[in-house]
Amino acid sequence: MPDHRDRMLLTLNCGSTSLKFSLFTIEDPSAPSSSYPVRPEYAGELVNIGESGEMTICDADGNELLRRFVFAVDHEHAMREMLRWFDERLGASARIALVGHRIVHGGRRFHKPTLITPGVMQYLKTLIPLAPNHQPVNLLGIELLEQLEPGIPQVACFDTAFHVTRPEVEQRFALPQNELLESVYSYGFHGLSYEYIAEVMPDYLGNLSAGRVVVAHLGHGVSLCAMKNRRSVATTMTFTPLDGVPSATRCGSIDPGVVLYLQKRGMKNKQISDLLYFKSGLLGVSGISDHISVLLNHSAQEAKLAVDMFVHHTIKAIGSLAAAMQGIDAVIFTGGMGERSDVIRARICKGIKWMGVRLDPAANAEHATRITKKKSPLSAWVIPTDEERMIAHHACMVQKQQPDFDNGRVERYSDRSRPTD
Repeated sequence: MPDHRDRMLLTLNCGSTSLKFSLFTIEDPSAPSSSYPVRPEYAGELVNIGESGEMTICDADGNELLRRFVFAVDHEHAMREMLRWFDERLGASARIALVGHRIVHGGRRFHKPTLITPGVMQYLKTLIPLAPNHQPVNLLGIELLEQLEPGIPQVACFDTAFHVTRPEVEQRFALPQNELLESVYSYGFHGLSYEYIAEVMPDYLGNLSAGRVVVAHLGHGVSLCAMKNRRSVATTMTFTPLDGVPSATRCGSIDPGVVLYLQKRGMKNKQISDLLYFKSGLLGVSGISDHISVLLNHSAQEAKLAVDMFVHHTIKAIGSLAAAMQGIDAVIFTGGMGERSDVIRARICKGIKWMGVRLDPAANAEHATRITKKKSPLSAWVIPTDEERMIAHHACMVQKQQPDFDNGRVERYSDRSRPTD
């Protein structure tokens, strides 16, 4: 018997100590893609999983509906809290009919959103060594949801997929080809964020969006992407999210010999990994905080140095990406820091003034969309990213391609007795 309750789409982004989620209303699967959900009914997150944390949830207009203390002992506990709130809020009027997940790594196999089956999960688990701090918890979200809400179709959306359009010279390292090194490629990350910016870019930049654009995703994790005609041609993160510009706690690009040196000095792999991923970047240099806002307001010389290094390496990355494209027409700032820190944007724009940027200080201070003067040869923009919208869009696209989701004829992760692909 058909279930006539409103069908909802849940997007999940599982982090090491966080669970971010959004809930969209699903339109008719036969409707054109232009009618796919663009704004969630509810969005929230549960932070500091494993210790004292809180859960916040907002409605479609950004009004805060909930903010309360939650001591979630693990991700399962966090997910139960999320589902309990949905049940209380929606009651019997709606059901979760589809789930989209942000998965950091799709490897060399997955370049587009994919329905999660046992075979897909089996392959994604082989990629854990390539993203040990992200992939396991991403996949845990899939497994937990299947345990708590069995049978709901789940779709994997990959952060690496957007960068598959780069030329081979950008995807290869200068290493020999052999079996041991077959997975050692430059993959690129933050792809869902860049894909969203590429999609909406014409609405802001017009014809300029078909040109040479550098997008700077400046958040807790930091990367930059060079786009030609809205396709990735170069990016700063490569084999892992460690590479490129130093970020909140990650080191950014360093000589690989540093790792060999530390091993010779007796450090174990786990110690080196913790150092490079969690104890470096803004936190490591400053010894104070991994938040740029804290460091900008701190008088310590170490805080100033951490900010100076971040700005310097971001400017250098923009120059490198412009060289890869043989020119540059626009710069876009996105991500938490890119969207909210006018001070950081101003310092970066000052560093690329020689490229033609003429900053409009008032527009920048007001966080306007365009922050350069009208006659600036190189324009700079602030465009908020929306990874959840991309995940929702992709999940609906997969649903449209697999219209038998709800009658049980499509193999999915819950069909454990089916042969793997």
